[in-house]
Parts: sequence; structure tokens; C-alpha cells
Amino acid sequence: MTTTAPHHPGLRDFYENPAVPVASGPSRTLRQARVLATALGPATRHPRTVLDIGCGDGTAAATAAPLLTGHRVIGVDWSQDALTRARTHLPYTVRGELTALPLRTAVADAVLFSEVIEHLVDPDTALAEIRRVLRPGGHLMLSTPNLAAWYNRALLLAGVQPVFSEVSLRAIHGRPGKEVVGHLRLYTPRALREFVTAAGFEVVGLKGAPFHGVPRPLRPLDRLACARPQLASILLLHARKT
Repeated sequence: MTTTAPHHPGLRDFYENPAVPVASGPSRTLRQARVLATALGPATRHPRTVLDIGCGDGTAAATAAPLLTGHRVIGVDWSQDALTRARTHLPYTVRGELTALPLRTAVADAVLFSEVIEHLVDPDTALAEIRRVLRPGGHLMLSTPNLAAWYNRALLLAGVQPVFSEVSLRAIHGRPGKEVVGHLRLYTPRALREFVTAAGFEVVGLKGAPFHGVPRPLRPLDRLACARPQLASILLLHARKT
């Protein structure tokens, strides 16, 4: 999970808390990086600029970096605490809010947007800003939990709050799990496709990824579910600016 600029004072305090997780799982980061590396091509002739927006502590970018050798990766986050930690992994960082990124128009070839959109009060403005800073044809690699994950379907039928959803920033109520992670919005695959398309992107592909928080006995089933994004724990979306 990465963090970015919340507007409500309570959310700001929550995301500045060092105890709040700020890193995506390495498995899904590598999956995204492989797709992005293929899309960008080798950096020998034309190094590209990649923005990791909501970079958190920089571990996701550091995990992806070997697959993006030669390209310039810049971490962007609102949390000063997260950026302080990110600088141990990234040579370039920028502090900025997604409502108004401190970056020129059409400055980036690609944006990594991992585990961020579910934390936003205003995802519409966020995607508009991402589209603004991307060059024509630029790539968006977005990941977010799947509201319609296979186990969430069963939990809802049983009247249990779905995994990934939150009703409080102070404690967990009515759902499995042990960590409060501040999710404000959740997407099904269909909703995510429609939302990103409406924001001015062409969806190139949508894949599934496993979730590290699934109980160990159920992890083989969770990996099998990745074959169908509609049932997977995590959604990995690749889109291009139109």
C-alpha cells in the first residue's frame, strides 16, 4: 500500500503515522514492473521518465528498478515521513498532492499508481492530474484491491464486511484482518475499467494478483483466482493516455 495526499485533517494524521503500512507487496510490484518494462522498451536510446505516485517508503520502486534499468524513476508522495524513508531507495523524490501535482504538463512517460486510488477522497481529480503529467500515449500502471474478490463474495453472502473495506480509521469492525489501512473506495473490475476509461485512458489490460494477507491454507486458491481478474484479490490495470 502507498499513501498520498488526504484532505481531511484526521486522514492527514493517519497517513503521517509511521505505523501505517506504506509499501505494496513485492509480487504485484514485480508483475507491474514487467508489464511496464515491456511497454517502455530498453532505455539504451531513449530513457523514459517514470513517476511512482504515492511512492510511500520507496520499496516498491526499489523492487521495480532492476526491471527499469536506465529509466529515470521519480517518487512522489504527500507524506514527508514516507519521503524521508523513500530517499534511501530513490535518487529523485518530489513532495506533492494529487489535487495539484508540482510537475509540468506532459513530463512523464509512465506512472506507477500502486495501492493509492482506494485511499483517495477525490479520485477523479487524481486521474485528471495523472493524465495531465503524462505524455500522449503515456502508460498508467494502477493496482488496487478487488471488492469482488472470491472471498469477499462469500463474506457478503454471510453478512460479513468485505476484506479491504473500512468503517473506521481507529479500529476494525465487522471484517477479517488486523490492520486499519484507511481504504475509502473499492472497485470491481468493471467499475475500475469504466472509471479509468471515463478519465481519458484506454485500458490495455487487466490482470489479477494475490494478496499476502490471505490465510496460508487458502493461498493456493488465491493464486488460482488470479487467472480470472473478476475473482482475484488485487487488480493490476495497464492503461494508456488517449
